[in-house]
Amino acid sequence: MGILWFILIFISLTTHGNAHGPDSCNHEGGLCRVGNCIPGEYLSGYCFEPIILCCKSLSLTTIKS
Repeated sequence: MGILWFILIFISLTTHGNAHGPDSCNHEGGLCRVGNCIPGEYLSGYCFEPIILCCKSLSLTTIKS
């Protein structure tokens, strides 16, 4: 019975919402984090929704015009 729950949770995490996985997050310059992004980062998506977040650094560069 425990294996059945594990399989259901795994399927739920991999097929839920707009989660693209860690490869997509890393390719776009982000890091996968569990729980919350650290200060200086923002949520840009999910590696495995809703538990593992894809966080990217806040850019401090200003646009000169």
